[in-house]
Amino acid sequence: MPKVNPDILRWAREQAGLDLEAAARELGLTGKNATAHLEELEVGEKDPSRSQLANMARKYRRPLLTFFLEAPPKLAERTHDYRMVVDPEPGHENILGALVRENLTRQALVRTALEDADEAAKRDFVGSLSMNQGSAAGVVALEKLLEIDRDDYRRAKSTDDAFGVLRDAAERAGVFVVLQGNLGNYFSDIGPDVFRGLSLVDDVAPFIVINDKDARAAWSFTLLHEIVHILLGEGGISGYASGAAIERFCDDVASLFLLDPGELDQIEIRDWSVDNVLLAIGNFSTPRNLSRKMVAYNLYRGGQITLIQFRELSARLDQERLDRKAAERKGQVDYYVVRRHRIGPGLVGLVDRMVGDGWMTSVKAARVLGVKPTAIGRMTEAA
Repeated sequence: MPKVNPDILRWAREQAGLDLEAAARELGLTGKNATAHLEELEVGEKDPSRSQLANMARKYRRPLLTFFLEAPPKLAERTHDYRMVVDPEPGHENILGALVRENLTRQALVRTALEDADEAAKRDFVGSLSMNQGSAAGVVALEKLLEIDRDDYRRAKSTDDAFGVLRDAAERAGVFVVLQGNLGNYFSDIGPDVFRGLSLVDDVAPFIVINDKDARAAWSFTLLHEIVHILLGEGGISGYASGAAIERFCDDVASLFLLDPGELDQIEIRDWSVDNVLLAIGNFSTPRNLSRKMVAYNLYRGGQITLIQFRELSARLDQERLDRKAAERKGQVDYYVVRRHRIGPGLVGLVDRMVGDGWMTSVKAARVLGVKPTAIGRMTEAA
């Protein structure tokens, strides 16, 4: 077997967003010397076996041939401005990069299958909107694309149902919507303060990825925000409180779709305290299927609360979100039910049909769905 440059082993691990300890767990190395064993491979004291390299290729999400290059490859120029809103914690940028690559691959496989099946219809709405038209025009474009409006959204019985209404509308229009906030394990979780949503612009298979580590009530706003990116023809990574003009525009359009600013006058803030204000915001937002953080942000933008107060409210809401996520991890749920929900009915249904008609191999279908080829049937059984 050709000699492997140990620098590539370290590079691939770091690009996957894993430290030595986390990588050792992912690779199935056990015992008190597991981390030391991996470090020996990365400094060239020991050579990896072919099975170890194959395992690294799977866990680090790299082609096996990558490990036989003479040196670590240089990162290619990104075709879109994948924005970061804050300075990420160490490792998050690499995890986010791996997540972007994974979904670019997913998108490319879907587009190829559609082209092979002669179903690659051009999506004329991609790039059809300009920021110069203003946020009101953006709302009109959203309503035209989705064929629903604010009232349709609010008629849903819960925020989860309301998100389902938007997701179904987006997928009917030809936009695939995936829920993903890590690389398949909680060691690689990415917080919504780093990444809230991702839009991958394509005139045949536009993709949106929503960070499911964010509060569920915030998913609808993020989905609308990312659809506006698709309408503008400008993909990227979005997060909270960005100062970029395009992010502000997408926020404004999403907010205006969900909420008439004049409605905020119904929220009475008599004496300031986090508990009192969150109660008032909750009483307002719940029947409208709105995120409390979005409402709080609009109160700040409208001058009804200060920036310091908005940050206090955000900190409390973020802690509540983390507490709920910790409780959810303790619950027993069916893996494939959760996986189907994350991949989305539009994508699961398309893969099921493409495999059945012979336009997509089981290996490629597994890459799109994020499961092993033997599990495709479990994923598509309800499609």
